[in-house]
Amino acid sequence: MLSECSLEDVEGVGPATARKLREAGYVTVESLAVATAFELSEATGIGYDTALKISQAARELVKISLVTADEVLKRRQLAQKITTGSKSLDALLGGGVETQAMTELVGEFGTGKTQLCHTLCVTVQLPKDRGGLEAGALFIDTEGTFRPERIAQIARKHRLEAEKVLKSIVYARVYNSDHQVLLVDKAWEICSQHPIRLIIVDSLTSQFRCEYLGREALALRQQRLNGHVHKLLKLAEALNLAVVVTNQVVANPGQFFGDPNKPAGGNVVAHASTYRLFLRKGKENTRVAYLFDAPHLPYGEAPFILGEGGIADAPGSG
Repeated sequence: MLSECSLEDVEGVGPATARKLREAGYVTVESLAVATAFELSEATGIGYDTALKISQAARELVKISLVTADEVLKRRQLAQKITTGSKSLDALLGGGVETQAMTELVGEFGTGKTQLCHTLCVTVQLPKDRGGLEAGALFIDTEGTFRPERIAQIARKHRLEAEKVLKSIVYARVYNSDHQVLLVDKAWEICSQHPIRLIIVDSLTSQFRCEYLGREALALRQQRLNGHVHKLLKLAEALNLAVVVTNQVVANPGQFFGDPNKPAGGNVVAHASTYRLFLRKGKENTRVAYLFDAPHLPYGEAPFILGEGGIADAPGSG
C-alpha cells in the first residue's frame, strides 16, 4: 500500500529536490525506495552521491531492509487474489491472479490472452467477497486490441454498472517502446492519483520486437526490456498490486518434436515473470491454460471458455 509519508519526509529531500523528483515521475516514497541511484540521477540531474543517499533514506523510511523469514511471510500474507472468472483457472493459480507478482500470459493469436485481460479489468472492481479488490486498472495497449464495448459487456454480465467500470480503467495506447517504458515510469504517479490495483501490458514484447531487428540489435533490446520488466515488478511489490502481461510466441524451426512455439523475450522475461501461463486453443470455444512456471505452485492445466461475460468455466470443469 502507498505510504502516507511525502517526499519531503525523506532525509535529504528539500522543496527544490522534491520538485525535480515529482517532475521526473517519482511521486511516492516507495518509488524512491525501489529506484537505483543511477536511475534517480539520470532522471533528475541530481548528483549520484546525493541520489544514493536519498534512495537509502527512502528505504529506511518504508522499512525495506534485512528482515527475518517470518516478516517476509507476514508481507506475503498481504498479497491478494483477483478472480479470473473461471474457478478452474483460479484454482490453477492458487486462488486467482496475485498481487505483488507479475503474471505472464503466453500464446498464439486467438487463444484468449486479451480476453482474459479485459475480464480482469472488470473482476478487479468486484467486491472482495466476489473475488475482486474494489479497485481500478491501468491498461497499456501496444497492439490496439483494447475494446471498451467488450469491457461494458463483461461488466453487465458481472452485475456491475458499465459506465462506472469504464471510468475506473486508465487506458493508454502506445506506438513505440519508448512510450511504453515512459508510461511504466509514470505509473507511480498514475497509481497515486487513482485507486489502481492492476496493471496490464498487452503485449509486453511486440513494440520491442518491431523496433530492434537483427542480431546486432538483440543485446540492446534485451537490456531495455530487462529494465522495463523489473520496473513492473517493483511496482507490483511496492504497491501490492497485480501486474499482468501478455506475450507473443516465436517459432523454433529446429525443433522436430513437441510444440515448436516458445515465448518471446527469452530469459529476460522468463526470469522476471512470477507466474507463466501458456494458453492454447481447445475444441470449439474452449481454451486451455497450462501453468508452466511458478515459485510454489505445481504445474498443471485448466480448461476455460470465452463467453459473453469474458472468461468462464468450461462445461464440467467448474
